[in-house]
Amino acid sequence: MIALQKIEEAAKRIEKVASRTPFAYAPILSKKCGYEIYLKKENLQVTGAFKLRGAFNKIATLSQEEKAAGVVAASAGNHAQGVAFSANYFNIPAAIVMPESTPLTKVNGVKAYGAEVILHGKNYDEAYEYAVEYAKTEGKTFVHPFADEEVMAGQGTIALEILEQAEKLDAVIVPIGGGGLIAGMASAIKQLNPAIKVIGVTAAGAPAMRQSFELGRPVDSTDVRTIADGIAVRDTSPVTLDIILETVDDIVEVDDEEIADAILFLLENQKLVVEGAGAVGVAALLYDKLDLPPQSRVAVVLSGGNIDVTMLSVIIEKGLIKSYRKMKLIVTLVDKPGSLLKLTEIFAQTGANIVQIGYDRTSASLAYGDANVSIGLETKGKEHQEEIRRLLTQHHYRFYEER
Repeated sequence: MIALQKIEEAAKRIEKVASRTPFAYAPILSKKCGYEIYLKKENLQVTGAFKLRGAFNKIATLSQEEKAAGVVAASAGNHAQGVAFSANYFNIPAAIVMPESTPLTKVNGVKAYGAEVILHGKNYDEAYEYAVEYAKTEGKTFVHPFADEEVMAGQGTIALEILEQAEKLDAVIVPIGGGGLIAGMASAIKQLNPAIKVIGVTAAGAPAMRQSFELGRPVDSTDVRTIADGIAVRDTSPVTLDIILETVDDIVEVDDEEIADAILFLLENQKLVVEGAGAVGVAALLYDKLDLPPQSRVAVVLSGGNIDVTMLSVIIEKGLIKSYRKMKLIVTLVDKPGSLLKLTEIFAQTGANIVQIGYDRTSASLAYGDANVSIGLETKGKEHQEEIRRLLTQHHYRFYEER
């Protein structure tokens, strides 16, 4: 594991730039899940994610010659911003290789710190391979996002803060992509208080580290696909896996639907904007993935908040439908004056609010004289939606729902 002294030295290096992020009790989440839950809000960190800690610590330890030559990194976003920020701080050149599908908000975030952005590859692993070769060719230092002792030591400083901020803990829940965050944190925790359980959470669409943990050897995935782009790592690093096998108690996984629910839950109930990777710990709690005694004191790391706005809007829309607060209907009616008015009167009768409406009388699937009306409704729950369906059926409307 990473030596405690190395993590403590990292804490001193980064204190001039990294925020000591809030650690706060989450009463609504605690009541819902049956644990005493505290949130470590790294989504409020400088650059919007924990990655600044490891990147800054690594670059701070480079020689003057290495700094002058510049640094290269590969990242889907958060490590990129951490490296770009740190390079800007030390006034050294930085080139960041990002997958071609990286959200624009993360690309712009990197450019804002003065780094050069190179878009290459379909995923992180392809960007990584290119970045390593680019660094060798250009004579620059490659700053690995997780498989590096100084980077892991920097991430481990989160554990030092949590143990100072918490009176007592039974478990710490940590997102896992490449494993640098949990390797650094678990190293610190197991040296300071080995009784605390460290539990990692992976995305179902990026299962390599969980499978490797279960088998005790590195296993790579053929492909990754998840809304949690910050932990969408295809291949397992033997470096981080060795530390994880030594220090981590368990790894669980959550799927994209569960992650989306957690993002929406945090937005509504905690007033926090958290990206997919940052929300996996909360998803594991909401969907009862953890084998812990009731009322355990649990810390959850919200690792980042750099979510693409378009992704957030999709998650909100789907969440409203799933929680019976929005309903999308396609209703077929006779295309004559007054037909639409009669339909809307039914919705008015139930107290449903129309938020979107469209009228189609030209579709080839329609019978002559019919029209399809697409309607988006704000509703008040499952029973309210059942009442709407009952009234439509009672008035002999043909309809179906969009999901």
